[in-house]
Amino acid sequence: MIHNSRWTRVLQKHDHISMITQPYRLYAERTDASKNMARFYSMAIEPNLFGETCLTRCWGRIGTRGQTMCHHFASEREAVVLFLDLLRQKRRRGYSAVVHGPPPHD
Repeated sequence: MIHNSRWTRVLQKHDHISMITQPYRLYAERTDASKNMARFYSMAIEPNLFGETCLTRCWGRIGTRGQTMCHHFASEREAVVLFLDLLRQKRRRGYSAVVHGPPPHD
């Protein structure tokens, strides 16, 4: 049961209350001066306000805001499977992780 001064609610079996067991974050870049290429790619797994597990992806040209996509999952495990699959794809395409890159966009 969730109790607040404004409302009280009984949680049902299908309600999502999740805590991410460990942080999943990636910031990677791919640059090639001969092709005028300067790209970034970031991912993070975090809970949203409703307790769902979300994988947020951001990508674009370095120095721009880029694009953002958010995937919602019933479990952290499902999000991690996609996270690792995307990580493998980006490594194959020449992206390399940057240790102190900017945080993913919200």
